[in-house]
Amino acid sequence: MKIRTRQIRINKEMEGRKAESILAREFGMAGARISRLKRSNSGVCLNGIRAYTTARVHAGDLLSAEIGDDPPRPTAEPVAMPLDIVYEDEDLLILNKPAGLAVQPTRDPNEISLEHGLAAYLQNGDVAHPASRLDKGTTGLMTVAKSGYVHELLRRKMHTAEFRREYRGICIGTPAPHAGRIELPIGFYEGSSYQRAIRPDGAPSLTEYETLEILAGMALLRLIPHTGRTHQLRLHMAAIGCPLAGDFLYGTENRELIQRPALHSYELWLVQPVTGEPLHFIAPIPEDMRKILTS
Repeated sequence: MKIRTRQIRINKEMEGRKAESILAREFGMAGARISRLKRSNSGVCLNGIRAYTTARVHAGDLLSAEIGDDPPRPTAEPVAMPLDIVYEDEDLLILNKPAGLAVQPTRDPNEISLEHGLAAYLQNGDVAHPASRLDKGTTGLMTVAKSGYVHELLRRKMHTAEFRREYRGICIGTPAPHAGRIELPIGFYEGSSYQRAIRPDGAPSLTEYETLEILAGMALLRLIPHTGRTHQLRLHMAAIGCPLAGDFLYGTENRELIQRPALHSYELWLVQPVTGEPLHFIAPIPEDMRKILTS
């Protein structure tokens, strides 16, 4: 199994600090992860030699730390499947997810999920950690970290300038006004572990929307989630009287029009959390939504 590490050369400004301080501030490691490194034979090394996290560093030292999963995260059984990989590097994958594929294993033991496919694809000890999950029916871009450490870094950047997403959706009716912000709290629908509802005791939730095109009885929308609640975009659009086309849960199912909620993760801006490289991706609107736009 491959052992993943991250290294940093100590400069004069870091002189005299403890290794654990460097790991926290420069590597962005959480305290729990640093504590686990203490128990590893090669978790933290200074100039290639195992070191305590309390060791003081000096200019010119090379500090390294393991960034793999410890303890290993349970994975789904590997099942080979075609994956539309938009981008891949040592730390993460960007995928274009199709409709009808759940991201995580479901209660149905016979249903294959994206995590089954990722378990088959990833090698050398890498483990899939989806950082931006999509509903089963939602298509488009999603980010998968290859380790728990990178996943932690990504989650901290979610909904900031360093990790932001735009969606395209087709709604029934036309929002009034044509652009705006929906700020309504979201919580569980009473009696359901799946469905969500607008409720005063729910979690703060904010969606920005803009009407891009008005169609016959529908509209193409630009949707930006500023929070990450389950079903947020679907529920917020339904709350203002414009549910997404095909949304069986918060609107009206119409399988002749589209066989899923008309929602697509269209654009992604991301600063690679380890290298700092700016990344930008677009996944074109899928065929089933394009048919609505051109009909």
